[in-house]
Amino acid sequence: MTGSAVPVALFAALFDDAALFPPGNAPMSAAIPGHRRHRTSWYADFVGPFVCADTRLAEVPADVAVSVVVTGGAAAIAGLGPLPHAAALEVPGVETAADAEAAVAALRASRPEGSAGFVEVPRGASRPAVLDVLAGTEFFAKFRTGGTVASAFPSEAELAEAVVGCAARGLPFKCTAGLHHAVRHTAPDTGFEHHGFLNVLLATRAATDGVSGVPGASGASEADVAELLALRDGAAVADLIRAFTADDVDRVRRMFLSYGTCDIAEPIEDLAALGLIVVPDALEQQV
Repeated sequence: MTGSAVPVALFAALFDDAALFPPGNAPMSAAIPGHRRHRTSWYADFVGPFVCADTRLAEVPADVAVSVVVTGGAAAIAGLGPLPHAAALEVPGVETAADAEAAVAALRASRPEGSAGFVEVPRGASRPAVLDVLAGTEFFAKFRTGGTVASAFPSEAELAEAVVGCAARGLPFKCTAGLHHAVRHTAPDTGFEHHGFLNVLLATRAATDGVSGVPGASGASEADVAELLALRDGAAVADLIRAFTADDVDRVRRMFLSYGTCDIAEPIEDLAALGLIVVPDALEQQV
């Protein structure tokens, strides 16, 4: 693979290792060695922490940085005990603004020093109120972008609303599930409509263009952001990514922090195929 004009910082720690989760469902005996290989590979700088449910933390070696999914919700955070290697805590089960306030309070009281805190934002009418609670705090939003049924995948318009909502509030976010590949596509095995992680990067750039972080500010419209999320031409998407300036990269990655993928090889292979990253010649077949 020849050189690329894309700053590697655009993909730094973008891919959280969610090998344990659907549809991959890797056994821990394979997931941990796989994570170690990723963290020592030529693409290690692109790999984030190992994502693990709190119910399985005892199976994870102490030297592995973990993003902990707190399956019991905010009320369970205090009972997790010491988590010296937690890179982040992720709180699901938030449905209302009151739930979000409880999650923020619990994270402040019990989050390990130096770790990030994410609150999974609900779909539907209560989402803006939950985003309002998180805005201005030290914590971040988490959006679900797919799952094991078609209805788990938000439309382009719904995801655009979420991205624009975060941009207007100066609220960074991560995504989870569904972003299996770089570009928007229809999965041939299920027929599910999958978002592409490059599309989300493009959407984030548009949504944050000119935004100062002051509530009420806005970049591109939701309709324009949705159009970027709908792009399916890989070459065209890659060309738009190549047009990112250093300032774009910095602004976008301060907003779109990462996403969980059950197979780290998939995004790496996609980026290499699109010519957006440089694969060492001797390793082109070893991703």
